[in-house]
Amino acid sequence: MNDIMKETLEHKHLAHLEALQAAYDRLLATHGFDGVLIYSGHPQRHFADDQHASFATYGHFMHWVPLHGLDHSWLLVRAGQRPKLQLHAPTDFWHLGTTLPDEAWVDAFEIARVDTPTPPGLPAGRYAVLGDVDEQTARSLGAELNPPTLTQALDEGRVRKSAYEIDCLREANRRAIHGHRAARDAFFDGGAELDIQLAYLGASRQRESDLPYQSIVGLNQHAAVLHYQHYELVAEADHRSLLIDAGHRYRGYAADITRTWAGGDASDAFAGLIEGVTTIQHNLIREMGPGVDYPTLHARMHQGLGELLGELGVVRCSAPAAVEQGITRAFCPHGLGHLLGLQVHDVAGRQTADGTALPPPAEHPALRLTRTLEAGMVVTMEPGCYVIPMLLDPLRETPAGGDIDWAAVEALAPHGGVRIEDNVLVTDQGAENLTPTL
Repeated sequence: MNDIMKETLEHKHLAHLEALQAAYDRLLATHGFDGVLIYSGHPQRHFADDQHASFATYGHFMHWVPLHGLDHSWLLVRAGQRPKLQLHAPTDFWHLGTTLPDEAWVDAFEIARVDTPTPPGLPAGRYAVLGDVDEQTARSLGAELNPPTLTQALDEGRVRKSAYEIDCLREANRRAIHGHRAARDAFFDGGAELDIQLAYLGASRQRESDLPYQSIVGLNQHAAVLHYQHYELVAEADHRSLLIDAGHRYRGYAADITRTWAGGDASDAFAGLIEGVTTIQHNLIREMGPGVDYPTLHARMHQGLGELLGELGVVRCSAPAAVEQGITRAFCPHGLGHLLGLQVHDVAGRQTADGTALPPPAEHPALRLTRTLEAGMVVTMEPGCYVIPMLLDPLRETPAGGDIDWAAVEALAPHGGVRIEDNVLVTDQGAENLTPTL
C-alpha cells in the first residue's frame, strides 16, 4: 500500500474500524461481556398520527456504520470476530429500498439483509444491548440494557477523533460554508428568513430533514433568541442584522457554524460588536491546546466581553466588575462551546475519562464542556453577545444597573445579538480551525 493510498478517506476509514474493533475488544474484556448488540434506532410516530418525527441514527451505531438515517438495523460486535450487521431492507413498493455503497468498509462486516426489524439472536454468553431498546426486547435477548459503565466507556471512546473522523468533520464544514456564503448573499439581497434558509439548503446541497439541527436564521431582534425556531416569510423593513447558525452532516459527522452579519441599517456600534466578538473568538482559539482547561477559556470569554462592552460604551465599570456583577452573563448566558462529532452536542463533555461527573460552574450552568482539552478533541468555539430583555431588565434595579448605559443597550436591541462559531480540532501543537473562512 503506497503513501497516496494510505491518505484516502477509504483507507482512513478502514484504519478507524480496525482501531475501533481493538478498543471494543479491550472494553468487552474489562467489563466482562462477550459482545455488544447496538441498535440503530427507529423513527417515532407523532401521537394519534401515522407520520413520523425526524430521526437520527444512534451515535455508537454510526461510529461503525457511516449511514446516517439507517433505522431498525442491528450491529453485533464480539471480541476478535468480524462485526455482524443486520440491515433492515424490506421489500417495499412505498419506499426506495436500502442499499449499501460501493465502498471498502462494507467488506469489513458480515452483512445480512432482513425484512423485519426483529433483533438477531445472540450466542451463549453475557451480552449488552445499546440504544433505544425497550426492556422487554432486552429480556428476550437475555442481554443487559444500556449498562452504565460500558456505555460511559464507549462514550469516552468518541471524545478523541480518528484521522477518518477529522476528515469527515472537515468535509462537513466545507459543505456547510457553501451554504453560509449563499445565506449571507441572500441577506444582503434583502431576503426574508425563509429565503435565507432556502438559499442555505440549496448551496449546501441538503434537505431540511438531513440537517444535524434546525437552522437558526434570525433577522434583527430574532437574533437575540438563542434557539430561534421560525422562518418569517416576509422580508424585514429594517435591514439591521442576520444571525445564522446552520450545519451539515457528512457520513454522520456534524458541522456547527454560526455567523452574524450587519445590514445596511445597522449602527456602527453593532458592527463594532461583531468585530469585537470575532476578535475574542480568534484570541481564544489561539489559547487552545492540550492541557488547557475549557472552563478557564469560558471565563476568559467573559473577561473579553467585559472589556468589549466597556470599549463600546455599554458599561462604565471595569471588565472584572462587569463579570463579578453578572453583567456579562446577562449579555451571554450560554457556554463557550461543546464537543462535536456524531452528535452536535457530543457525548462525555461533562465527565472525566473515568466517568467522574464534571458539573459546570454554578454561575455558568449552560456550559456543555467542562473538561481539560486533549489532542484529538473537536470542539465548537462560539462566544456571543445579545440584548435579551428578560435577562438584562432585572439588572436595572440592582447596583450593577448603574454601571450600564441603558441608552446604548436600547440602541443595540433592534439588532438582536452576535454569535461567531467555528469548529476547532485540538492538536499536539495547539489548535486547527476546521471551518473555512467566508
